[in-house]
Amino acid sequence: MPTTSTKRKNALSVYPQTKVSKEDWLTAARDTLIGEGVEHVRILSLAQKLGVSRSSFYWYFKGRQDMLDQLLAFWRGKNTQAIVDRAMKPSDTIVRGILNLFECWTDDELFDPRLDFAIREWSRRSAEVKKVLHQCDDERVEAIFKLFRRHGYEKTDAFIRARVVYFMQVGYYAVEIDEPLERRLSYLPAYIRSFTGQDASETDVERFRRIAGRRKLRRV
Repeated sequence: MPTTSTKRKNALSVYPQTKVSKEDWLTAARDTLIGEGVEHVRILSLAQKLGVSRSSFYWYFKGRQDMLDQLLAFWRGKNTQAIVDRAMKPSDTIVRGILNLFECWTDDELFDPRLDFAIREWSRRSAEVKKVLHQCDDERVEAIFKLFRRHGYEKTDAFIRARVVYFMQVGYYAVEIDEPLERRLSYLPAYIRSFTGQDASETDVERFRRIAGRRKLRRV
């Protein structure tokens, strides 16, 4: 798979007149969206941050709305797809299925909570973004619902459990709970019991601990 630097070189070879790639523009826009809000995602201010003229922007985008549309598409492809993929990952038990899902909460490369929060803030200002956000929430809950159904849960029970799992995590991010790693991991068996009605084995908990340790877990 091409590295970020390789992608950037390839992009610049297409448009050698520019000093930055399309990926550079989108990264700057994404960082601004997260740090300052959508109202600050402006072509001129991004150009100043990148140290280029605003004219180079138009090698890659039709206009500001085109860039915003691509930002939204990136978020959907990253955060929503990560949850869907982990929920669909084969699992022998519902406990292991939920722990597969929890991997999204351990790795920002899979699921970026800051970006998710920024999109939710953006949706307060845009009916179209709010519509897409609600679609993504539904897709995520549906994927978790199907995970429970695969493991034999009755339809209504599976739906409610899926909503509890998902919206608890959304709320966790929203209130910015800050807990030490070991404390959060100590709650893992209780979370699993609450979400599934089943107890996690020591083997499953230890496996997740190892994953969390490698990825420097900040939240569960």
